[in-house]
Amino acid sequence: MNLSPSHLKRYKDVALLFMKHGNASLMDQTVFPAAVDEAGPKGEPEKLAEDLEKLGPTFVKIGQLLSTRGDLLPPAYLEALSRLQDHVAPVAVEELEAVLQEELGVRLSKAFESFERTPIAAASLGQVHLATLRGGRQVAVKIQRPGIRQQIVKDLDSFAEIAAFLDEHTEFGRRYETSRLIDQFRASLLRELDYQKEALHLAELKRNLADFPRLLVPEVVEDFTSSRVLTMEYLGGSKITALSGAVMVEVDGAGLADELFRAYMKQILVDGFFHADPHPGNLLLTEEHQIAILDLGMTGRIHQRMRDQIVHLLAGIAEGNGMQAAEAAMNMGTPKDRDIDRVGFTSAVEEVVGAAKSRTSKKFDMGTIVLEVTKACADAGLRIPSEMALLGKTLMNLDRVGFALCPDFDPHEAIRRNLTEISQARVKDNLTSANIMGTLIELKQFLGQFPTRMGRIMEMLADNKMAIRVDSIDEKALVSGLQKVANRITVGLMLAAFIVGSSLMARVETSFRLFGYPGFAAIFFLIAAAGALVLFVQILFKDR
Repeated sequence: MNLSPSHLKRYKDVALLFMKHGNASLMDQTVFPAAVDEAGPKGEPEKLAEDLEKLGPTFVKIGQLLSTRGDLLPPAYLEALSRLQDHVAPVAVEELEAVLQEELGVRLSKAFESFERTPIAAASLGQVHLATLRGGRQVAVKIQRPGIRQQIVKDLDSFAEIAAFLDEHTEFGRRYETSRLIDQFRASLLRELDYQKEALHLAELKRNLADFPRLLVPEVVEDFTSSRVLTMEYLGGSKITALSGAVMVEVDGAGLADELFRAYMKQILVDGFFHADPHPGNLLLTEEHQIAILDLGMTGRIHQRMRDQIVHLLAGIAEGNGMQAAEAAMNMGTPKDRDIDRVGFTSAVEEVVGAAKSRTSKKFDMGTIVLEVTKACADAGLRIPSEMALLGKTLMNLDRVGFALCPDFDPHEAIRRNLTEISQARVKDNLTSANIMGTLIELKQFLGQFPTRMGRIMEMLADNKMAIRVDSIDEKALVSGLQKVANRITVGLMLAAFIVGSSLMARVETSFRLFGYPGFAAIFFLIAAAGALVLFVQILFKDR
């Protein structure tokens, strides 16, 4: 591995972090002996999140990615990393103005009637400013930090080399396929750097949630949007988990939690496209007691077959049926170059689901259970699609928001209540004119070819050309083997008779002697010995 000194320092920083925070199991200590010596006492999960923030934007994103991997980290670390607020020192407006002018071809003072110089949010990739368009429309302008793409690309190249080294030299790398993890991280981060894709995601989510009046998605201002600038409708509000009890008394928390949960179930199981980062900072409660869904940099897509299995998985968890949940997980995954211990895996999932079933509704964390099932898959050598980790993180954040809106919110009951409605919606979604027309065309083709194919089959039957192949025991080889066994037994008996007969003849005194023994007895004994030797050679070199 050919790494520059700066890359090696980053490599050591990452190793030290995980060793320092009690995660030596993640790294092979034989690979990082110096890191182990310098690790010091075990820290708290929250300290790991702080250290990642200090290392820079790419490491913050790694922390956010790790917060989705229940198969890699224990729940305490998942919780700490999922709360990464990603706050950094803001960039000067003059630097952002250069980015905006380069992207939109217009100066800041010309594009907006007013532009707040102090950002309302500052993150590692960009920051958001409140502005007013010509005409008085209030918008939020998200501008990417200058030079952030080049920095992230360099870090990603370093991580790719590090991951290749881990896969080759550590058990952790071979077991959890760190190169594959980094590839997923690269694809996710590069998508997040393209604000035009986020604009498309916002528009798609807004259409999909049109039937949920209490959920708001900001509308994109396309004329002021590019790959590094995103201008959208400003939706003000307060962080749900920061609301006081006095405010929550006036809010229909139970109704909001139920509608939010139904909306995400629809996204995941019906639309196949969902907002994968619904942490409390991205879900704001507006003054009209609606929920604004912000920041669609992280999203997930789930194909039809996987959605079917997720329905079975969630239903199995909700009903406490570990066998059903294990079957769904196995149908979604693929083995990692070795046999799967199905019995052991099923037992592990049944234990997770059974333990969850015994919890009270306030402690029933659906997202954590999904992540624990994902971890059981990794331990069993089953590769689960990355969307499952995103799903687990999404549900974990939803559980937190649901409990904040309504302390008596029960995700278990919400899933059970909505699965029937979701299933009906999925069936209705499949019964579109296009799907029906496709099915009719396939049926027409089948019926049109049916007479011809049946004619061919009847002709083959009439000409006695129909043959049936059956994979069974090779009868010729079996008969040949039985004949060989019978012949060997017969020859063995004859040789034994020669030996016994020669022994009896050795007692008869004769004038003809050979090697000092009665001649005929000695001859028959030599014949038996030669025959035994030939039989032994044939068995040793010719038999299979």
